Amino acid sequence: MKLVARVKLLPSPEQAQALQANLKAQNLGRKGSARRARIESTPICFRAHAAQPFDDRCLSWQMDARTVSIWTVAGRMKNLGFTSSPEQLKLLAECRQGESDLTCQDGQWYLSATCEVPERVENPDPAGWVGVDLGIVEIATTSTGDRFAGRHLNRQRRQQSQLRAKLQAKNTKSAKRVLKRLRRREARRARDVNHRISKRIVERAERTDHGIVLEDLRGIRGRVRQAK
Repeated sequence: MKLVARVKLLPSPEQAQALQANLKAQNLGRKGSARRARIESTPICFRAHAAQPFDDRCLSWQMDARTVSIWTVAGRMKNLGFTSSPEQLKLLAECRQGESDLTCQDGQWYLSATCEVPERVENPDPAGWVGVDLGIVEIATTSTGDRFAGRHLNRQRRQQSQLRAKLQAKNTKSAKRVLKRLRRREARRARDVNHRISKRIVERAERTDHGIVLEDLRGIRGRVRQAK
C-alpha cells in the first residue's frame, strides 16, 4: 500500500535481540576475536532503505478514512493516506493481524501488512484431477501437459558446487563463513522456486475446479528392480 509521506526510521528491538542471539551463539566470532569486537563496538543502525517493522502500538490503521498513524522520532505522524486495489483493501479490513513492515522502493513508500486468511473449504466433488509427477530435470510435470523445468536451478547448483570445492580447499575461517552464507542462499533459492511452481499448479487447479494428486513414492526402493 503506497504512502504519500516520507518518515524517518527507528532501529527496532527485534534487530537488537537478533544481534544478541547471534553473539550468544558465537555466530559472529568467539569472545576476544577481532570480528566480534568490531561488531560489538558498532552501534545498531538501519540501512537507508531497510524495512522497518511496526506493531499496533506504533502504527494504527484508520480504514474508513484510508489513513494511517505512525510513531517516528519526530513524534506521531497522523493522517498519512494510503491506497491499494479493492481486493487488498477488503483483505486488509477483514484479516489484518500482527505487525506491518514499512519499506521504500524506487522512492515510493509501501506498507506490507500481515493478514491471517482463513482456509478455504475443500471441494468434496472436484470436476477432475490433475496428476503431478516430481523429478529433477523437470521439477514438476502435470497431467495437463504443463512442465516446470529445473535446468536453471540445476545450473546454479553446479556453479555453487564448483565454488564450494574451491572454498573448501582453502579451509580458512573466512572461507567457512562464505560457505555457510552460500548454503543458506542456495536453500532460499530452491525454496522460492518450489513455492512459485506449487503456487502456479494450485492456481490452475483451483481455476478449473480440479483436485491435485501427487505421486506416492512410499516403498519405491522395494518396488524398483533397477541396479543402484
